[in-house]
Amino acid sequence: MTEPVRLRRLLPGPGTLTAAEALEGIALGDHAPADRPYLVLNMVSSVDGAATIGERTEPMSDRADRQLFHQLRAQVDAVMVGAGTVRAERYGRLVRDAGRRQQRVDRGLAADPLAVVVSASLDLSPELPLLADPHSRVVVVTAGDAELDGCAADVSYLRPPDGRGLDLAGALQRLRAEYGVRSVLCEGGPRLNASLLPAGLVDELFWSVAPKLAGSAGSLTIVDRAPLPAAVDLDLIWLLESDGQLFARYAVRY
Repeated sequence: MTEPVRLRRLLPGPGTLTAAEALEGIALGDHAPADRPYLVLNMVSSVDGAATIGERTEPMSDRADRQLFHQLRAQVDAVMVGAGTVRAERYGRLVRDAGRRQQRVDRGLAADPLAVVVSASLDLSPELPLLADPHSRVVVVTAGDAELDGCAADVSYLRPPDGRGLDLAGALQRLRAEYGVRSVLCEGGPRLNASLLPAGLVDELFWSVAPKLAGSAGSLTIVDRAPLPAAVDLDLIWLLESDGQLFARYAVRY
């Protein structure tokens, strides 16, 4: 692992700490409801609200952001992501660092989190790094009947029993019951977030704000105009800073 960045804690009290220290003992799975996993979003945006610049998040990420990103992956049973994000960001093995995999094992987790890919159309190439990785376990949440051929990864499917379309609430319930998943880190994209939030399936938001204005180079917001009947309130848990980048952790209150 690279040298840890020290972040400045602004709230709840002043101090400095690393990404590992910020997330030490977070135990997200301990907060899981009885019927589904505890789900947190992790998103980055520019100051003016763009979720990507040039269709990628990389221009808004710095070393501190990447260390928090990977440290969050080390805390959860599963990482959920939309198919479009898998394609755009070229997802590969979720925990590449052997030291972080050992951290997961020491916490009683599998060395690699389960990858949960949400895909309405199954437009996924087996050559995508995640699907070409023999160490990866992937569950595809889909309403389609087809299957992906030629994947080196261990791929299984969650399909709605009635065949009527994607059912994220039902998929999360089955992840808990059939796969033992108690905590899920959702990394978007915005359209997936916009489906989870109105269904009341998001428990926390980790939000990184890059010190950039995207302007016309930007795209969707992190929630893609989610059809919410009312604004969702957020309770600030902590706020960190590094080189002008802000890192907020919020509890979601419906």
